[in-house]
This record gives sequence, structure tokens and C-alpha cells, in this order.
Amino acid sequence: MAYGLARRQLQPRVPLRPGEGDKDHLTSLEGLSALSLDALSSVAYGPESIVLALVVAGAGALRATLPITLVITVLLVVLVVSYGQVIAVHPDGGGAYAVARKDLGRVPSLLAAASLVVDYVLTVAVSLAAGTDALVSAFPALDGDKLAVCLAGLLLLTAVNLRGVTESARLLMLPTLLFVAGIFAVIVVGLARPHPMAMVGTAEPVHATEALGLLVILKAFSSGCSALTGVEAIANAVPTFREPRVKRAQRTELMLGALLGVMLVGLAVLIRRNDVVPRGGVTVLAQLTAGAFGTGWMYYATNVVVALVLLLAANTSFGGLPVLMSLLARDHRLPHLFGLRAERPVYRWGVAVLSLTAALLLIAVDADTHKLIPLFAIGVFLGFTLSQTGLVLHWRRERPPGWRRRAALNGLGAVLTTIATCVLLGTKFLEGAWVVVVTVPLMMLLFSRIERYYRAAGEELGLGRIPPPPRSRRSLVIVPLGQVSNVAQHALTAAMALGDEVVAVVVHHDPNKSRALMDAWNRWNPGVRLDVLDSPHRSLVEPVVGYVNEAARDGRQVAVLIPEVEPRSRRYKLLQNQRGLLLATVLRARTDVVVCILPHRIDL
Repeated sequence: MAYGLARRQLQPRVPLRPGEGDKDHLTSLEGLSALSLDALSSVAYGPESIVLALVVAGAGALRATLPITLVITVLLVVLVVSYGQVIAVHPDGGGAYAVARKDLGRVPSLLAAASLVVDYVLTVAVSLAAGTDALVSAFPALDGDKLAVCLAGLLLLTAVNLRGVTESARLLMLPTLLFVAGIFAVIVVGLARPHPMAMVGTAEPVHATEALGLLVILKAFSSGCSALTGVEAIANAVPTFREPRVKRAQRTELMLGALLGVMLVGLAVLIRRNDVVPRGGVTVLAQLTAGAFGTGWMYYATNVVVALVLLLAANTSFGGLPVLMSLLARDHRLPHLFGLRAERPVYRWGVAVLSLTAALLLIAVDADTHKLIPLFAIGVFLGFTLSQTGLVLHWRRERPPGWRRRAALNGLGAVLTTIATCVLLGTKFLEGAWVVVVTVPLMMLLFSRIERYYRAAGEELGLGRIPPPPRSRRSLVIVPLGQVSNVAQHALTAAMALGDEVVAVVVHHDPNKSRALMDAWNRWNPGVRLDVLDSPHRSLVEPVVGYVNEAARDGRQVAVLIPEVEPRSRRYKLLQNQRGLLLATVLRARTDVVVCILPHRIDL
């Protein structure tokens, strides 16, 4: 008896495999780093997009930057609150797609899925291209290597995300904190100074080519809405959070909204106060940084951090798109392999497809941010509109306490995002938005065709129906061999345990070797018939396939057991011939028999 110890009930503890414990999921801060960098880093190009759209009306028109930013911030508040509700209603993730699938029907859900996939791919491309622009602002010598820098950053992100979302979040925490601290420092120090400390870039003449009318304001608003992309990523990736997942995800969404709103308004105030206009060779944010800190080490350090975070902001898509693709696979709208996870909670097929598609897009536009921006926000605003509309219908159907207030908020969000979507389409169509208008319906068609295939396959396989009872049939196991050896003994032993009748098959082109093999077989006398197939053209596959088809004609259940020698050391595996794998592949394609691979391991 042990004194001084409390009695406790012992229970067996089963060790967890990698990826099964809660430690491999995200905390709120990790979620902010892994899933919010796209939205947070958009302050580097969102306000600049507004300035570039307004400057066509002259330098005086840039004073409209602040009121336009305030309107965008109001829309941000509505979206953050609405997506907090999406997280609570759909804790399995999927965001706009999950809402549309449940509350709007099949076609809207296909539209939501296609628009989100397009947006996620564009997020990666825009983040990498904008990050490279920020880096070039500090180091102009890199101007000719923008595409190479983008592809290198994409390769790094792909490698990290193939390891797992937790690893990527931990990697991104420090850059995220430095970025937020740097932007706030630029705002606070810049507003504290009576005038900018320094000017960077080359002056460019500003000529008013249009009047500051409704069309220019709408173009500036639509361009600035690129700052809102990424707000939905947290709702799409709720399953990657630790328990309690819903509360952690909602907390992360609120943190994102607060930080992004303050940074957008602060930079807009600074742009208006300093009368910032576009200058050659630098970004607007680089001008604000030079105005706050001068051109010393703080200027370079801040620009490097901004560039790094923009390059890493693509991680938002790596956290959200693979989860969305897994939901599409579960709904039979993408190949089922996109729903497969590795031991860590990683959908590696989704990560690989995202990386490859983004790389092709960057190569196609030569990493030009301004060619990507017109395509950028349309997909996500379609998702915004569908998710808000779906929630209105959800509250109306469920009618929980306070449902009218929630429906009114989501209805307001749906109206605002619908207006924003129409403005984006109208003002950006000829600038490249037509590509999204074409791509989204094509993706919807692809999802629909895949869904139709799985439905037809399920019907033919009788899924969901009780099949007739199985029939007992005599079986034959065919064992292709090369010679009498321990491999033959191992394979025949396994075959005799599997079937009623076993026959060994050997393919030879040399009659002398055939007779020698028959003599060795008779001396061994394993109790199994040996059939020697003649092959004058030294082909292994064709004679065996013909023999198997002939054996299967009498209605017996035929199985082919193919022994394969496998050294334990990986470096020796390439030294073994791959005829067994080739034979198995052809048999699966050209026969209806059971094909089995039997490994025979050797200690080498």
C-alpha cells in the first residue's frame, strides 16, 4: 500500500498518430497567422489601388481616398460579423460553399465553389507578385528577377504546407507580428510628424484625364475592395482550429477585422494628410514608410518585412483551398483523392494543385500585379453575396431567438456585396475580369460532370441497395514464376492457402532452359502443376494475359498471385526488375481476375 498518494483509476492510453492530437490544430493566434495574412497584407496594395484609380481625375481627387476607405471599412465590419455567424452555423468549414449547398441549392453551391477556387488561386498569385513589388521598392536591382522571386516563394510555401498547417502557422507568427507592428508604427509616427521626413521614387506628372465623377469613384471603390479578400478564409478552414473550434475561429475573425479596419483607415488618413501621389519605382506604402522613418535602416527593414509578409500571405489559400476541395470531393464534385489526408492533417493533393495552378498563372502574366488585380476580388465577392443570402434563408427557416436582427444584418451584407460585385464586373470587365466570367462557368461545368459521373457509377455499382447473396465458386490461383527458388516456395505456400487449385506458370523462349526448369521442378515436386508457356519474342506479359483469359472462360474465380522481391534497403529497390508490377498493371486493365502482389523481403 502506498501512503500519501490519492487513489486513481488507471486507463490504458493509446498513443496518437501524427496529426490526430489537438496539438496539430490551430490556436487563435496561429489561425491569425496561417489564415489571415491575405487580408492583413492587403493594406499594402488596397489603398494604392484606390489612389491609382483616383489619380486619373488629378491630384485633388486623391482626397476622396479616405471617404472611399471608410465605406470599405463599413463593408468589412458587416462581413466580419456575418462570417462569425457562418462559422457558428457551419463548423465543418466550407464558408460560402457550405452555406450555398445547404440553403440555396445545387447551382448556387456550384457557383460558390467555383468562385472560391478561382479566388484562392488568384490570392496566391497576387500576394506573391505584390510582395515582390515591395521588395523591388527597397532593392531596385531585383526588378528583372520578379518572376524568379515569386516562384521561389511559392516553392517555399508549398514545402512548408506539405508538412502541415500547424508548422506553417508557427513559421508565420513572427513575420505577422512584425508586419502589424510595422504598419502601426508607420501610421503613428507618420501622423506624429508635421511633414514627411523623406521622399522616395521618381516624380511622375499627374494629368487629369477624367472628371471626378461617379464612374471614377466606383472604379476606386472596386479597386479598394481587393483589401477585403481573405476575410472568408477563416470560415472555410474551421476544422483546422483546436477545440472549441467555433469560438476560436470566431475570435480569430474578430481579431482580423479589428486589425485590418484600423490599418486601412490609418493609412488612408496618412495618404490624405501627406498628399501622396503615385511615384515611379516605389509603392504608395513605401512612400508612407519613408515619410515616417526616412530612408535609413527602418525604411529598409519595414519594406523587407512587408515584402516577406506579402510573399507569405499566399499561405491563406494553402489553409483554405485544400479544405474546400476536400468538401467538394466529399460531395462527389471533385475526384475523391482530394479528400485524402496524410498522417498530418494535410490535404496534399489540394496543396499540390493550388501550387501548380498559381505557378502557371504567375508565368502567364510575368508576375505583374496590375494584370492580376482586375481578376482578384470578383470571385470572393460572389462568395460573399451567396453566403449572406444563404444565411438570410437559414434564419428565416430556423427562426432562433433574435433571428430577425441576424437576417437584417445578413440582408444588408447581401445588398452591399451584390452592389460591389456588379461594380467590380462593370468596371473591371474589359481590364481582365472577363477571364473570371469565363472561368467560373467552366469550373461549374467541370464540377457538374464529375458529380454526374459519380452518380452514374454509384447507380451501376448498386450503392445504397442490398445486393443478391454471394455465390460459392471453385477458385484457381495462377502463380507466375521465373525459376525454382525460395521465392517460388513462398508464393506457392501462399497460393495454396488462397484457392482450391493452384497452377504455376513460367514463360521461356529457350527450349533448353525450359527442359532444365522442368527437371528442377520434378526433383522439387511441390505438388503443384507447372505450365511452361513458349514466348519466341521474349515477351512476358502477352503469354500470361492470354493464359489467364483462357483459364477464366469456364466461369471459375481466377486469382493471379505475383511474387515481388523487395530489399529492405531503399537504395537497392531500383536494382530489382519491375516486371511483376508491369504484369499486374496489364492484367488489371485487360482481365477481370483478382490480381495480388506478394512481397518477398530479403535482408539487403
